[in-house]
Amino acid sequence: MRLLSALLIGLIFGTGIAVSGMINPAKVLNFFDIAGTWDPSLAFVMGGALAVAIPGYRLVLERKAPAFEPKFQLPDTRLIDLKLVAGSGLFGIGWGIAGFCPGGALPALGTLRTEVLVFVAALVGGLLVARRLKVLSVRLPLSA
Repeated sequence: MRLLSALLIGLIFGTGIAVSGMINPAKVLNFFDIAGTWDPSLAFVMGGALAVAIPGYRLVLERKAPAFEPKFQLPDTRLIDLKLVAGSGLFGIGWGIAGFCPGGALPALGTLRTEVLVFVAALVGGLLVARRLKVLSVRLPLSA
């Protein structure tokens, strides 16, 4: 039931991304081009997502546990550190260059467009490098 639930949620999310046009990197890049061919539709997509997510989180987090897990997987800190800021910045730079984020690229895989395949390959490669660096940073103390 857990996998079926995850599949259904992923299909709903991917359908929303596709219907909104956010699998098209040109549409996303036009959102960032304020001085040129600005397209505000991404702001409406994000606003619609927040309008659903905020009350949804409030309702769900009133429960003792999620439906298919023993406990909620929530951040254990509210600290804004260098790792968070650098990761957010890197995400934004990549999104601005490619016009894809993981949420838009994965549904776009169905198009089999070369730029989507290259982006997802780079995404997977980046995840593997980040995982390796994290393991190395645990083994090597950074302070002298």
